[in-house]
Amino acid sequence: MSGEYETSEKQDTNHNSSKTPMKIWYHQIYTNGIHPDARFPRNRYVKLLDRLKSHERSDLFSFNEPEEVLKSDLLMAHDPKYVDDFLSGNLTEKEIKRIGLTPWTPDIIPRTRYLMGGATAALEQVVEYGGIAGNMAGGTHHAHYDFGSGYCIFNDLAVCALLVLEKYGFDRVAILDFDVHQGDGTATILQNVNNALTISVHCQENFPFRKSVSDHDLPISADATIDEYLAKVEEAITLATEFNPDIILYQAGVDGLATDSLGKLNLTRDAMKQRNRMVFDVSLKYSIPTVVFMGGGYSKPISHTIDAFTDLFVDAALTNGKMVIEKL
Repeated sequence: MSGEYETSEKQDTNHNSSKTPMKIWYHQIYTNGIHPDARFPRNRYVKLLDRLKSHERSDLFSFNEPEEVLKSDLLMAHDPKYVDDFLSGNLTEKEIKRIGLTPWTPDIIPRTRYLMGGATAALEQVVEYGGIAGNMAGGTHHAHYDFGSGYCIFNDLAVCALLVLEKYGFDRVAILDFDVHQGDGTATILQNVNNALTISVHCQENFPFRKSVSDHDLPISADATIDEYLAKVEEAITLATEFNPDIILYQAGVDGLATDSLGKLNLTRDAMKQRNRMVFDVSLKYSIPTVVFMGGGYSKPISHTIDAFTDLFVDAALTNGKMVIEKL
């Protein structure tokens, strides 16, 4: 795989894709909006930003600061009472505990609005210009219609899927969720939306222990080999392409790494690269606009997570350069 990666970079240099950098969104509150004593590894966001800005191909990226999401966008996928209770700081202790970003801080509210704003901004980018864009946070697939769960408050994937169909007027959107945990909230919110295809490749023996029903669930066992995992990924991508989507929303969690404290799988960094390239190859081949959502990543040490997310965004940016050039 290293040879393929070097070839891709040489081809990208020849195409001078630095003239068409991939837009990604980041706000310092992604990190600072979580309490420093929280179990959640909040520093992964700023560490990834520093890594990408110092990367030898930093010219591939355009870093942008999001605005707060519109309340009307949140209401596309969520219960008005739940939205109002969260935004006004009136969630119950039980609701907060289910989300899990404790100790809770009032900064969670603006953090969530900016995080969701990054997702909708990345979507707007690919709707207007095609190619690939990403948010350096999110992939909040455990948020359901009227409650949050598993570090997720609002569901950025579901919100973006409904914006694709109802605001931007596209016919079909596919959600490829390759986080190690099932995209249960996305599945329930979009279960009756025929033109949104939900596909989840996840570890069967992992959270959530009561699974929802996606359009296509492709579970794998904790002792699965890398080849078995990549075969499931290929199956998922085939299902997505047969759906002929206008846009792909890619939940690219890297918590399947063997080093991940919450993952239970045994994937290598190279396996993650292969997985991502399989997705981006389809985006390129069929010129499908694609939004990248980070998803989970909790390795110990966290540097393994940062490595995998760096690979994700670099490969996304390389592919974006080729897509934009071909469009021109």
